Amino acid sequence: MSVGKVFHPGSSDSQRGAYPMRFSCFLRAQPAIIKPENQQGFLGIFLYHKPKEEKSARKTRQQCPSESCVLSGKLVQSIHPKEHSIRLHNGILYQGRELSSWLSGGVCASHLTVPQFGKEFLNLYPIENVTLAPDPYIPKKLPLVAYNPWTDIRKREDVQALNISFPFGPIPKHFQLLIRQSYYASVSYLDTQIGKLLSTLNNLELSNNTIVVFISDHGWSLGEHGEWAKYSNFDVTTRVPLMFYVPGVTSIQQSKEPTFEYIDPFKHGLSNKLPGISRDVPVELVSLFSTIVELAKLPVPPDCPTPSFHVELCTEGQSIVQYFDMPKEENNSDVAAFSSYPRPSDTPQWNSDLPDLKDIRVMGYSKRTVDYRYTVWVGYNPVTFEANFTDIHAQELYLVKSDPNQDDNLLNNSLRYESYL
Repeated sequence: MSVGKVFHPGSSDSQRGAYPMRFSCFLRAQPAIIKPENQQGFLGIFLYHKPKEEKSARKTRQQCPSESCVLSGKLVQSIHPKEHSIRLHNGILYQGRELSSWLSGGVCASHLTVPQFGKEFLNLYPIENVTLAPDPYIPKKLPLVAYNPWTDIRKREDVQALNISFPFGPIPKHFQLLIRQSYYASVSYLDTQIGKLLSTLNNLELSNNTIVVFISDHGWSLGEHGEWAKYSNFDVTTRVPLMFYVPGVTSIQQSKEPTFEYIDPFKHGLSNKLPGISRDVPVELVSLFSTIVELAKLPVPPDCPTPSFHVELCTEGQSIVQYFDMPKEENNSDVAAFSSYPRPSDTPQWNSDLPDLKDIRVMGYSKRTVDYRYTVWVGYNPVTFEANFTDIHAQELYLVKSDPNQDDNLLNNSLRYESYL
């Protein structure tokens, strides 16, 4: 069963070969509010559909400047009741107690559109306690092709009213604080909804035989490097949360407490952290498929050949189960993760963040290890889908142990930000 924004709306390949979605039940990301008589089998805890009168008034705001654009707690609770989640699990998960079942739940635009939380969540982060990003200025040695001019954010009506110069004009500091405050509140609201969902596994005594994976599709810049949104190769946009709960594998100790005890942030505060296990090793989301298959003790599909268009089932990702039991001090310097992002030109312009395929002229390919991040920007042919690695436009190299925020590019480039100062 798939609910919410599990897949990004639209097609990523113009309908030219994407494998069809195979879910017995598929509910789109922003459905109309489900009538009570039709709620059986649907997950409402992650879903929010703005009534038309609210959407027209607030659809393009990036932060919440007053009470008028914060959803009331009453409205939020009427749309996301805890009982609704329980009804779902009683109807879906309970029926699958003795069967293998899969539930995918996706959250839509928790980071981008107008905040979707009660005012009490905003109060968790008093504005006087909110700080700017640790590096809120554009690095002088940043290649111009690597800069993300955050055109998405500039389209928001409250940001437009600031009349910020393009492409480098900064957002006023106080407004940056308001955006960050709204983002923190939105994430905390999301966290409570996930907590309620997971606690239902305890209520149905399913937590001991259910694998849980929490991921995101991208990161989000909140002023780091003078950038916002997600259109770059910096870690703040390419790195995502990746958390696993696997019964008998990731449990660190036996406890009489519920596996997924709901922690109310208004009763316990934000500093209540439960013990967990983390590993410092670069991995990729493309490995998620083979990882879950192995955890479920199913045959892992073979590696995809080149080309693989006519292969029915294969994977390009390697299972990361081996890292679950890896000693924390083990050296992983030879492990790497890869990512890429396109640009239409060497200098920022209005379509730099989301260029159409026909407009892509440069592609930035990144390699990330525990020690460094290297990015090379090369010429790209959008017709043949080929990168020309002899046509180097710019390069970046950051030693992340001594420069964790990736502010000091060690490679020289002719077109860099300081040349425009």
